This record gives sequence, structure tokens and C-alpha cells, in this order.
Amino acid sequence: MSDHSEAFVAFDTSKLRNAVAIADGGRTGEIRFLGEIENTGSATAKLARKLAAKYERLTFCYEAGPTGYGLYRQIKSLGHECVVVAPSLIPKRPGDRVKTNRRDAVNLAKLLRAGELTAVWVPDRGHEAMRDLIRVREAAVMDLRSKRQQVSAFLLRQGLHYAEGKTTWTKAHMNWLASQKLEHPEQRIAFEEMMLAVRQAQERIERLEQAIRTAVPDWSLAEVVTALMAMRGLDLISAATFLAEIGDLSRFQTPRELMAYLGLVPSEDSTGDTIKRGPITKAGNRRARRMLVECSWSYQHPPRVGQDKQEKVAAAPRAVREIAWKAQCRLHGRYRALIRRGKLKTVAVTAVARELAGFIWAISREITTARAAAK
Repeated sequence: MSDHSEAFVAFDTSKLRNAVAIADGGRTGEIRFLGEIENTGSATAKLARKLAAKYERLTFCYEAGPTGYGLYRQIKSLGHECVVVAPSLIPKRPGDRVKTNRRDAVNLAKLLRAGELTAVWVPDRGHEAMRDLIRVREAAVMDLRSKRQQVSAFLLRQGLHYAEGKTTWTKAHMNWLASQKLEHPEQRIAFEEMMLAVRQAQERIERLEQAIRTAVPDWSLAEVVTALMAMRGLDLISAATFLAEIGDLSRFQTPRELMAYLGLVPSEDSTGDTIKRGPITKAGNRRARRMLVECSWSYQHPPRVGQDKQEKVAAAPRAVREIAWKAQCRLHGRYRALIRRGKLKTVAVTAVARELAGFIWAISREITTARAAAK
């Protein structure tokens, strides 16, 4: 057994090999590079057994990235602590321009021992599977948007512009597209191929959204999804997308923590008596933040519950319905007040999105409390 009963082990992961460094416990403990091992379960288990024979307690870490959470789950199954680190929050020294696998592993081990690393939330396998499905749907939406832009750009080069209405890709716009006649057969073929790609992209989105609707009832957060659908601007897809990206909201002790996690709080550069606040930080999960901002545009309209929304509101508990109505009144008033002060619509909607996150947190807490009381 070594002089220190505790050690901190860091991986710098890659597709084929992982660089490994270790820091002995204590401020003066040795920090050394152990070398590289294959990125396989057997190699990781062998390393863990070897180190466990020398130390009473091991804590592992690695950066979140494309290698996923398999390494985390394996280390936890071996009975050791593991931290998946947020790469953007790793402290970096100004002027440090040398980056190697060895240096990264050693630096991670040193910071892990010092407690300077910020861990990300690791989803269970079921939640990760739902997140994968929802992210594929998001990629399909972006693909559809790109293909539509290609069609519009192609027609614009031919001097054709849809001027019959402000909104495109409606039924009227599709009829206008179908009526276009191009001079050269090559152009007609190109146009039909692009329109076929648009239709295929739309069908792909419909299939994925149906798959999401089928999967949600069996999801651990299905009850929260149903409750969030009582909120204006949130339907099943947007609620599931937000929760898939954020995960269990109960880990946020206050709504301000959730707002900060979403990057919806103002940045600040204050010193002494000078207070200087800037744009929002845009930290955290960009997908969840974008979805929340898109949903917040609906609060520019006066509070009301439309006919299509009534069934979704009725499916939520009474306490949730009260929170949802309070949110409508509060957020519409907030939007109108900011517009009267001369704020841009985008700025006002972003401010609404920040407060909307607080109402979502309150609904999640209400569901969690009710579930605990029912046990």
C-alpha cells in the first residue's frame, strides 16, 4: 500500500486509446503520467484492479465528449467514483498553448484532486436513448430547413419569387411551387429532385415525431411531460425535447440555478463600485435554450386557452393548471412592459424565456412533491 490511501485518476479519452494520469491524495501527493491504454472495457477493468490493489479509494474522471458515458458506467459498476467533466468549465492558464494527451491527463488529475472540476449530469440508459431519438428529430428539422432554403435559392436565381403571402411552405405556397414552369429540362429535373428531397425530409420528421409520441408514455419523465403541456407554447415534442436535454429538474435547488444552467442570465463584468452587465451568457445546453426561446414567442399574445389546448390543460393536475395560467398572465405582462420600454422583440422574448424556465421548474417541483406524497 502506498503512503496515500486515496488517488485521483484522469483519462484523456479518444476513439482508440486513453491517456491515463494519477494524482496521490494530499496537497503534496505525487502527480504522474501512467501511459496510454486501449479504449476497451477489459483494459479499463485491468487498470482499475491494478490501482485498487495500491489505494483504498479511487476517484476517476474524464471529459464529456463523443465517447459517451460507457466509461463512467463501467467504473461505477466496478465500485469506484467517477466524474464526467464539463469541458468548457475546465480552468485553463492564460498563455498555455501546448496541448497533448499527456498534459491534458495530468492537468485533469491535478484539478480533480483540487476539486476544481465541474461535473455534468449523467443520464441513465433509458433517458440517453430518448435523448438520442429527440436529437435525430432535431437534425431532421435542420435538414428540412436546409433543403427548403435550397429550393428558395434555386427559384430566386430563376427570377421567381413568392409574393402572394408572407408565410412560405403553406398549402398556398406549395400550390404555387407546383405551378412553376421552367424553360430547360435540366432545370425542371433539378427542381423536382429538390422538391422530392423536401417531401422526404418532411416524412422523416413525421416518422420521428410519431416515434417520440410512442416512446414518451414509457419514459421516466412522462408525467412531467404531460404537466408541461399545460403551459402555453409547449406541446409534447417541445416538452420532451426540453426534458431530454436538461434531465431531472429536481437537481436544481432553485429556479435561478436552472436559468443560469440554460445560459439565460446576464453576463457581468463588475469591479469595485462599477456594475456592468451584458448579454446573456449562453452557457449550458443550447438545444434546450433554443427550444425555450421558441416557445416563449407565444407569450406576446394576450392570455387565453385555445380549443386545441383545453384537453392538454385538463390532463394536468389542478396545481399545475394554476401555475400555467399564472405564467400566461405574468409572462405576457412582462413582454408588453419590455416592449413599452423600447426593448427589441428578441430581447423581450429572451427575458420571457428566462422567467418561463422558472415556471417550468415550479411545475416539475409540484409533480415531484405530489409523487412523493403519494408513496
